[in-house]
Amino acid sequence: MKQLFNILLISTLLINTANISKDTPNVLTKAEKKGGWILLFDGKTTEGWRGYKGRDMKNWKVEPDGTLHCTNKVNDKSIRCDLITTNEYENFELAWEWKITEASNSGVMFRVNENNPQPYMSGPEYQMIDADKYPERPTVLQESGANYDMHPNPFYNAKNIGEFNQSKIVVNGSHVEHWLNGKKLFEYELWSDDWKKQKGKSKWRDIIDYGNSKKGFLALQDHGSEVWFRNIKLLVLK
Repeated sequence: MKQLFNILLISTLLINTANISKDTPNVLTKAEKKGGWILLFDGKTTEGWRGYKGRDMKNWKVEPDGTLHCTNKVNDKSIRCDLITTNEYENFELAWEWKITEASNSGVMFRVNENNPQPYMSGPEYQMIDADKYPERPTVLQESGANYDMHPNPFYNAKNIGEFNQSKIVVNGSHVEHWLNGKKLFEYELWSDDWKKQKGKSKWRDIIDYGNSKKGFLALQDHGSEVWFRNIKLLVLK
């Protein structure tokens, strides 16, 4: 009887450990560690991140549940603070999970520099938005998963508001891919004739610096909306 009890106890502990491992955010799997992935957010601190151009990070809070929370609910541009990585990256895969509240808007940018007033003036943006309730109804080029104002998400496969989405960007030289919830949305080539054509029709047509950097910071956008990030992971591509 005692031996049976011990077996059941050990089995229970193994099951609970497996569940904790599965449900705990901001942890690399053995396969990810072996593959060279790194965590960009440890779930406890904002180490590895800073405010764009040294701006105050007061709108960002690390929550007890291991999320990085942009708490800014006020649409006041003067108090916004986009976060950028302390390191610059050239070629990489970037994966993260995110959720937003109703009518919210945010994004993730890459190859950002600090030569401009805002990160979006240099770094292409992976859009995250409540397209149905956002006050300024976005176009198909501005919905979740889109390359903001450049390339649309043809599948409209974002999850319900308040649920976590899984996103990924692959950036390798001029080649870029957008993924959302396990589905490849589209790919494009920076600086190609098609890219230049799209830029010429977009909000970036008069911004010379937009999309031109071959290396730069990653940025999380504070757009005066609530957004949560977790499991921010990066693999540097050789």
